[in-house]
Amino acid sequence: MKNTKTKMLCEAAIFIAMAEILSLIKLYEFPNGGSVTLEMLPIILFAARYGCGWGAGAGLVYGAITYLIGNKFSIDWTTIICDYFLAFVALGFGAGLLAKRKWSVFYGTVIGGVMRFLVHYLIGVFVWGVYMPDEFFGMTMTSPWFYSLLYNGSYMLPSIILCVVVFALLYKPLKKYFTAADLLAQK
Repeated sequence: MKNTKTKMLCEAAIFIAMAEILSLIKLYEFPNGGSVTLEMLPIILFAARYGCGWGAGAGLVYGAITYLIGNKFSIDWTTIICDYFLAFVALGFGAGLLAKRKWSVFYGTVIGGVMRFLVHYLIGVFVWGVYMPDEFFGMTMTSPWFYSLLYNGSYMLPSIILCVVVFALLYKPLKKYFTAADLLAQK
């Protein structure tokens, strides 16, 4: 039992470090935060292997580290808590809901990604909406609900799709890790 927890904590540390490294490789970054990256990939994989509780914990640690060491955007404590801590807790929790199943990395990517998006979306409406520009993507902005949907959807949707594509490309050679079959075989 102790050996299993030690292994899990070591994997969590490695996956969190990998997520931080992947967050530095940005395909696109918006001026007020949010970027298209593969940073979710390791957190989703960890959650798909160990479940929603441990996935949420890894997401919390990753969100804290990301805020503390990165050039991140925040305006007050609500944006720090929601955009970093809560958003990545939601990602890890959602990604782990269907853990240790055949397609868990794919379900986890969609469920966790949507849950993370919802956190960003709501904080975008209630806090960031005050800073809504008059025009975004060539459209006149009149509603913080629509602005937040466009803003957060424009980096979250490509990030989710990118993670699904990478998991699909790696699924066959790494299936036993994606389905946690290597963990089940050790019991």
